[in-house]
Amino acid sequence: MADLQFPALLFLSVILPLLFLIWAAAVRNPSSSTSTKIPSSYPFLGSILVIWKNKERRVQWISDILTSVPNLTFTLRRPFGYRQIFTANAANVQHMLKSHFYNYPKGEVFRRTLRDFLGDSIFNADGDNWKFQRQVSSHQFNTRSLRKFVETVVDSELNNRLVPILTNAAARKAALDFQDILQRFAFDNICTIAFGYDPAYLLPSLPEAKFAVTFDRALRLIAERFNSNIPFIWKIKRALSVGSERQLKITVEEVREFAKGIIREKKQELKEKNSLESEDVLSRYLSSGHLDEDFVTDVVISFILAGRDTTSAALTWFFWLVFNHPGVENEILKEIKEINSEEPVYDEVKNMVYTHASLCEAMRLYPPVPVSTKSALKDDVLPDGTPVEKGTRISYHPYAMGRVEKVWGADWAEFRPGRWLEREETANKWRFVGRDSFTYPVFQAGPRVCLGKDMAFLQMKRVVAGVLRRFRVVPVVQNLEPVYASDFTSKMKGGFLVKIEERVPGTEI
Repeated sequence: MADLQFPALLFLSVILPLLFLIWAAAVRNPSSSTSTKIPSSYPFLGSILVIWKNKERRVQWISDILTSVPNLTFTLRRPFGYRQIFTANAANVQHMLKSHFYNYPKGEVFRRTLRDFLGDSIFNADGDNWKFQRQVSSHQFNTRSLRKFVETVVDSELNNRLVPILTNAAARKAALDFQDILQRFAFDNICTIAFGYDPAYLLPSLPEAKFAVTFDRALRLIAERFNSNIPFIWKIKRALSVGSERQLKITVEEVREFAKGIIREKKQELKEKNSLESEDVLSRYLSSGHLDEDFVTDVVISFILAGRDTTSAALTWFFWLVFNHPGVENEILKEIKEINSEEPVYDEVKNMVYTHASLCEAMRLYPPVPVSTKSALKDDVLPDGTPVEKGTRISYHPYAMGRVEKVWGADWAEFRPGRWLEREETANKWRFVGRDSFTYPVFQAGPRVCLGKDMAFLQMKRVVAGVLRRFRVVPVVQNLEPVYASDFTSKMKGGFLVKIEERVPGTEI
């Protein structure tokens, strides 16, 4: 305990009063909170004053700066001499994620910050550990049986839970938080896919399922730690086991113990039957000989994290955008009506080209993960000439990259799915024209490109078809853009309150 006395005294006698003075100055001088200029930096403090002023809109603030500087890159100076480079330059992103991939791992700061929750899983691993997990995961994701299992889970949740809830809301003319509904839908899906457990979070009563609530609390607390402007503070709190760090420790233990309970049940079943009948990811890992409890726990928690909020965030913004663009909705409806219900699910959604373009366009403007961070192993120079010192954290910014006029044109602020499409005149059909993954890194790029990309599009397009075929999703508040908020993933601040209206059969917009 004596080892903790000096940092605790330093915090109480020096840093805490200093933070109070900074806060007081920020309150007295709010005028520069929306500035697009690279912020001024001061010895020891860095740019903490402006950082705090913009803490409620940090994604937008960084984006505004990036899109205002010629090379789409700048360095933010944080307290205690820490520096962080932000970039929206596609050449820099390709340099980091592909051509110089091994010089830009997650980094020790990233891994140490998230290890309590993610352990050494693929999303928190570098080097040989990451390479091994990537090979194992890639093999599992490329099997046709897993794809079929995902289709079955998504359709069951859609037809047996989501559609009945929306039908009931339409009949009662009741408002509901569609963001919450989509998050519940995604959580049930990913838990069933990840480890064969159905939390039954999307029920008519909208219950507070224990595992879902505990997982959400753990994610909120670890995001608070991850986004801390002064990491020294959370480290002291963790060492003293007080405040949010004490809550995080308790909550993470609950999440991991719950996951381990299911793992032990499946291991026992495997021991008794020599095989597991389920197609979920956990069963696949156990059946292939990966029996270490901590390892598979890390795998399960990471997959839930990856699939829990990303698709629901994308869909939330998609439905808001589509309502505000009736012409787009009409085109999607035409496409949905052309679906042959006798075709396999994968073939159905593969042909929804206009819907695919609309989802890509929604994620361009409102990416589920707005910022991703790496750390430099060695000194380097980015393609735009920015020097990078060893140990520097560097973040590429998909939110800002979707707003670069030189890339997307003067109409970048418009929701226009047509920018992703070309018309095939001979067949009179749309053809999707994608952007390279370094210009549009919504699903990352290079060796760490998202393994679940196809699964995500499958789920999203099935939801779009299942919902829009039957209903109109009408925002309660109209003519006002919702506030884009983010911790690990993006959300609509305050939720997405809507009314559900059943469509009259045979009608279009």
